[in-house]
Amino acid sequence: MNDDTRQRVIRLLGLGVRSRGAIVGLEMVRNAARKGKLGFVAVAHDVSKNSLDKLVPLLEARRISFIQEISAEELGLLAGRPKTAAIGVTDAQLAKGIRDLVRDR
Repeated sequence: MNDDTRQRVIRLLGLGVRSRGAIVGLEMVRNAARKGKLGFVAVAHDVSKNSLDKLVPLLEARRISFIQEISAEELGLLAGRPKTAAIGVTDAQLAKGIRDLVRDR
């Protein structure tokens, strides 16, 4: 993903967090994925292997689009935390916009 696209995705994720169209944190994202409430997920590339093993297979099994190109620190800044492993987009329109943006990279 080029830097421009990456920055646009980060801005859209921040919009989702502020508008309550996204959820923050590994466990919340896992629970929402199980319930079928996610349209897109940003998974931090620098989280532990254990965290990735808990989340990535679930996302793949549920066919939820995700990226792993943003750091835990950057995701955390969007949510007002030092770090976070994942942000899941629950707003359907926002998720579609991010998926389209990522697909066109």
